[in-house]
Amino acid sequence: MFRYTKLTATREVLVWIVTLLGLVPLYILVVTSLKSDEEALTTSAIAPPTTVDFSSFVEVLTSTGRNSIPLSIVNSVIITAGAIFGLVLVGSVAAYVISRRTRHWTTLTYYLVLIAIILPAQLGTVPLYIGARSVGLTGNAIGMILLWIGILLPLSVFLYASFFRGLSTEYEEAAVIDGASPTQAFFRVVLPLMAPATGTVAILTGLIVWNDFFNSLIFLGGSETQTLPVAMYTYVGGLVSAWNKIFAVVIISMIPILAFYMFAQKKFIQGFAGGLKG
Repeated sequence: MFRYTKLTATREVLVWIVTLLGLVPLYILVVTSLKSDEEALTTSAIAPPTTVDFSSFVEVLTSTGRNSIPLSIVNSVIITAGAIFGLVLVGSVAAYVISRRTRHWTTLTYYLVLIAIILPAQLGTVPLYIGARSVGLTGNAIGMILLWIGILLPLSVFLYASFFRGLSTEYEEAAVIDGASPTQAFFRVVLPLMAPATGTVAILTGLIVWNDFFNSLIFLGGSETQTLPVAMYTYVGGLVSAWNKIFAVVIISMIPILAFYMFAQKKFIQGFAGGLKG
């Protein structure tokens, strides 16, 4: 029987204190973004606004030009969604083959995937840029999507392979007996069972792609296809003292990825728990 003791109460108080301290930066972010230009410069960061002012959000959302925030959001969504789709499709198929085949080359391939995860992708930036530029894949969304699929494919394969190895072969065997082809058995039976792994892959890789600054700056620099982190950096550089507008841009950049996490969090948690239920 559970007893509510003084130790339990102390733990709860400590948890609340840590939680509130963790929310302080978010509080400062929100209250500053809701202040006017003058109030953002003259009042304390933790002081609430005297009057709620949404003009900062209106200004950044109606900006135009190469570093337009709305256009950058669209570019980031396209690149992130395209990369996630490619990583789920290619990564699941590759991991399925590696997990189900018992030949020596599959084991070697799996270890090469592990090595590829460890190696920093920045080591290949120069040759990747030269190769992408030579075939016209710099400065556009397609090139960035292919780049991210190549960079994050080892991570996707590793996550999927861990799940496939824990899944019995009875599912696809039963589907084949019922007349399904191996391809149909995979996409209609096996892949739906991998929903926790798919959620894990989608969220982890989506966060990496959405928040990337380095690769986007190099491969999309000077083009119209700027992503949100690059546009936000340029926006910050041009508004050194306008903290209300800067924080408004930060909040806007957080909303899409938070919405995606709320949508896929159930599968993400199941993925980390290693379960196939749900």
